[in-house]
Amino acid sequence: MITTVKDNFKREITYLRISVTQRCNLNCVYCGKEDCAKKAAELSPSEYYKIAKAFAKCGINKIRITGGEPLVRNDIAEIIKLIHTIPEIETISLTTNGVYLKQYAKELKAAGLESVNISLDSTDGSTYRHLTGANVLKKVMEGIDEAEKAGLSPIKINAVLMKGVNSDGAGELIKLAKNRKIDVRFIELMPFSDEGENAQLIVTGDEILQQFPFLEYTNTEGTAKYYSANGFKGRVGLINPVTHKFCGECNRVRLLCDGKVKPCLGYDTAYDIIPYINNEEQLVNEIKNIILKKPEGHNFENGNPTHGLNQTGG
Repeated sequence: MITTVKDNFKREITYLRISVTQRCNLNCVYCGKEDCAKKAAELSPSEYYKIAKAFAKCGINKIRITGGEPLVRNDIAEIIKLIHTIPEIETISLTTNGVYLKQYAKELKAAGLESVNISLDSTDGSTYRHLTGANVLKKVMEGIDEAEKAGLSPIKINAVLMKGVNSDGAGELIKLAKNRKIDVRFIELMPFSDEGENAQLIVTGDEILQQFPFLEYTNTEGTAKYYSANGFKGRVGLINPVTHKFCGECNRVRLLCDGKVKPCLGYDTAYDIIPYINNEEQLVNEIKNIILKKPEGHNFENGNPTHGLNQTGG
């Protein structure tokens, strides 16, 4: 029987986010200051399998595949298929910008992917192009359609609002949750870029509730508080890491694409586990030691990490 590993603050760590690449086909303004096209070291599918298997022996039962943009890897379905064979892993999800989702949705579902989160900060073409540097909104919307057809569920939209940039489009994003069985989640801007370091740009979860008072609280899942309204097919989620710090309930750690483990998104600290990859017992012990080093909470209020979201998967 596998016992879930707890950190030093008695939090059960059951959720692993796996970044499979730093590369991205977009250049979103809030992700960071790095070149999103550069190729950092990337593990092979078999290496991800070995590491995921070791994490499963430490109590991890949920895995999310992230990037960069994970669908820039042509072996992404193989990675998911291998992880899907690990009995202890109950759910595999993926976060994507959706540009290639139309092409991959059916294959990913067949490989074992269950659900998908799609980054979409505006439904207006010109605003979307300004935020991402690319004129691909139509492809993203087609990807959402294809994800539904493939049976990926739930489908969640992740949006970061910035005052004076895309905040006036919140209502149009909420309409997606009203008209379709899709969860639209607003994530507060975090300090991973010049924009993120400007507190004046942050649209808080409380401000969204003030703007849309018809939204009624339904439940909390993980880091998101969900709301709905009469006639809605989906939900509106609020994720407020800046104004409502939820570190006390954090149950996740992150594996970077070069084989380092980050216990907390808010710190640059990462631990290399590649030296142990061919010895499962040593690898499991090292993972347990890293989990114990997870800090009590992020430090956004006192200092900003130097890494970008494309390095960590958010």
